[in-house]
Amino acid sequence: MSKQAFHQLVAHVATQIAGRPLDDELDRWLNTHHGAGTPSFDQLKQACINGVAEGWLCDHEGGGIRYGRVFKAEDSLGRFSVDVVDMRDIAGPHHTHPGGEIDLIMPLEGDATFDGRPAGWCVYPPGSAHHPTVAQGRALVLYLLPEGQIQFTK
Repeated sequence: MSKQAFHQLVAHVATQIAGRPLDDELDRWLNTHHGAGTPSFDQLKQACINGVAEGWLCDHEGGGIRYGRVFKAEDSLGRFSVDVVDMRDIAGPHHTHPGGEIDLIMPLEGDATFDGRPAGWCVYPPGSAHHPTVAQGRALVLYLLPEGQIQFTK
């Protein structure tokens, strides 16, 4: 899996949701059309697994979390940046989402959840905040951030 092929997979979803409000309706739509068990979910999960194995995804490590920004926000990605993290039974650093955050939860080991959510998508509205937490195993989480905006709490 090349970065360009990964870009195309993410762009397929990102361009469908560009400009939509980050709310419960988008959460439901993503889980219906691209959720666990759909071809797009399976392709994105396998691409992330391959990218981690090849070393171009999650190429940084800190505090027990592997992470990395894969793409900056750009028009071909609906103005979303793309980050992927690899977490196992850990809470990450607290942060806020000025423009919201869209997460694709991909369990790898156990019955891993992200912020209590199972495999699939989770949409946080603008202004929300959290300690991103993976429990009950290991998961990869792909983050789409409008304009790449994230503010870590000091």
